[in-house]
Parts: sequence; C-alpha cells; structure tokens
Amino acid sequence: MAMTHYFVSRHPGTIEWAKRLALKVTHFVAHLDADQVQAGDTVTGNLPVHLAAQLCAKGAAYWHVSMDLPVAMRGRELSADDLEQLHARVEQFNIQIIQAPQ
Repeated sequence: MAMTHYFVSRHPGTIEWAKRLALKVTHFVAHLDADQVQAGDTVTGNLPVHLAAQLCAKGAAYWHVSMDLPVAMRGRELSADDLEQLHARVEQFNIQIIQAPQ
C-alpha cells in the first residue's frame, strides 16, 4: 500500500518553499482531515500540538515546519525567499499526550 505525504499550509509562500525543497508530497492541503491520515503516512506542516499528537498516535510521521521568526515579522504573509532567509526547516517530532486533566 502506498503511503501518503500531506503538506499542510494555507500560505502560498510556504507551499512554494516546500516545492523548492523537492519533498515527495502527495497532497498539498490548506486543512487536514485527521480521519484521512493512516499509519505510515507523513504529515508536514505547522499543526497544533494536540492534532500532531493525534496523528502520531495513529502511527503517522509528523514533520514540523520550524523557523526562528522575529517578532517584527509575525502576522505578515511570508514568501518562499523569506522562509529561506529565516532558515526554515522541517524537523520530525513524535508527540504524545502524557496525561489529560482529570
């Protein structure tokens, strides 16, 4: 069975940056339906931690788009060139819920 690689972003600059990296992405999506993700799939993006934990619990790999974003650049749309200048990178995380509040 072929594994699926989802790249999750609603930002055109981030999508262009990912294409420059030549990642083997199957689907670029603005919103991820976690129910579609199967064990063995890969999800790359900048997801809320609880969603990333849900994907990891299913056996999917989660790769986070990380960057050191200066305060002055927050809240604006970034281009692919901006992401390169900010040394954006993809880093794999294995996230799990340790304990939920009682």
